[in-house]
Amino acid sequence: MPPTLASLVQHSALKLTVRAGEDRLETPVRWAHVSELADPVPYMEGGELLLVTAMTLDAEDHEAMRRYVRRLVGAGVVGLGFAVGVYYEDIPDALVDAAKEEGLPLLAVPRRTPFLAISKAVSAANAADQYRAVTAGFEAQRELTRAALAEGPDGVVARLATHIDGWAALYDASGAVVAAAPEWAARRAARLTGDVERLRERPAPASAVVGDTDDDRVELQSLGTGRRVRGALAVGTGAPLGTAERYAVHSAVALLTLSTERSRALQAAEQRLGAAVLRMLLSGQQDHARAVAGDLYGGLLDAPFRLLIAESAGEPDPAAEHPLQAFAELLESAAARAGEAVLAVPDIDDRLVVLAADGGAVVAACATAYADKESEDAAVVVGLSATTGPIAAAGAYKQAEQALSVARRRGRALVEHEELASGSILPLLADDAVRAFADGMLRALYEHDATGRGDLVASLRAWLSRHGQWDAAAADLGVHRHTLRYRMRRVEEILGRSLDDPDVRMELWLSLKTTSAPSTE
Repeated sequence: MPPTLASLVQHSALKLTVRAGEDRLETPVRWAHVSELADPVPYMEGGELLLVTAMTLDAEDHEAMRRYVRRLVGAGVVGLGFAVGVYYEDIPDALVDAAKEEGLPLLAVPRRTPFLAISKAVSAANAADQYRAVTAGFEAQRELTRAALAEGPDGVVARLATHIDGWAALYDASGAVVAAAPEWAARRAARLTGDVERLRERPAPASAVVGDTDDDRVELQSLGTGRRVRGALAVGTGAPLGTAERYAVHSAVALLTLSTERSRALQAAEQRLGAAVLRMLLSGQQDHARAVAGDLYGGLLDAPFRLLIAESAGEPDPAAEHPLQAFAELLESAAARAGEAVLAVPDIDDRLVVLAADGGAVVAACATAYADKESEDAAVVVGLSATTGPIAAAGAYKQAEQALSVARRRGRALVEHEELASGSILPLLADDAVRAFADGMLRALYEHDATGRGDLVASLRAWLSRHGQWDAAAADLGVHRHTLRYRMRRVEEILGRSLDDPDVRMELWLSLKTTSAPSTE
């Protein structure tokens, strides 16, 4: 603790006595300063014990002393030491009354106690307090370092909470709470996600002080060494951090930042390993993939998984974080919170390929973030395969690619392969290339009908819908079957195609459905 007015009064060599402000003696003293100026306020910084002999003061003037003391209190002076027996045999009543009115501690300094002795006492106490703080800070650093090596980030957070006599919480790159101490602090930390998000928008290192009340002071510190913030640390206390506590927080920030950077290096190595595992799976070497993955991805490869392919929805902003990097961090954070394994590797086509457990937190996080979004409102576009296993990984990759292509075409942020398999094929044909083919194939029939020489398009549609049954199709049209036969011969003549060919019938039917469908879905 720094020196206080009470500790100075209790100092046996100083012989100080209290004449006013007895209830404020526990106030810390930053420095003892001598000034005989009538107005020393411009030279005060706050926290000083001001020492005077009243050489230039009219200490017996009540109004002058009220103004003098009021200005000292306003400047943050914590106490006034008055030398008795120099210019005044005792402290004048005017000064005592003014000090009592303003609540300013007033100490009587006997003639035999030099001001220098008080200054030395304050200086020595501050130096001792600083030494204790530095020593405690180094001890906290050693303990936090041991915790980091033995227990990882969780241990650092737990030890830090003890050292600051408060609570601490660690956030990952997505702003999610990954460690908190004590346990109840996780709920408090979760309410600060908005403040953490604003902190993440600032280059590291950055800090901010937030809090709901005066008794709940929370300091946020960013973690990271570059432009990208890799996490954040929150510490909650009932008062501003002292020197020793500040040392502990700085040590924790350094250790957690080193842990984050080390994790990034390990993540890069894991990413290279994951790319090799993925190549083996797609080439049908699932046994080799399991052997290479070992315990790192082994559990993932032994259970049903989904394969996901993501690419940027638009042209990435060079000045901002790459959308695929942010997307990967979202999925990895979801996996970490759920204790799941996830394999996420960049593809050669500037895409991200992800293997995630079927029904797990990663797939759920992806669906929650992107399922109902249009691609123009999302940073990435995602295609998701059906549930699969190592043997069928190559097929799942094609499914994810197909779903990604459909998502692009439909303007969707996420499309699952099940949507394509369980729905109609017609929406998949609703793009310009298919419509151009259909229009070209049927144009001659539409031009024929436009001259009023028959209704070949409607007749073709009715005949195809009845699978070539003449009587049923003719009945639908309200014409004789011979009339329908004549029209179908005209269709063959105009198109130069035989309706006996099943491929021709299929192309004509799809062309009819495509041209009658809306241009966009």
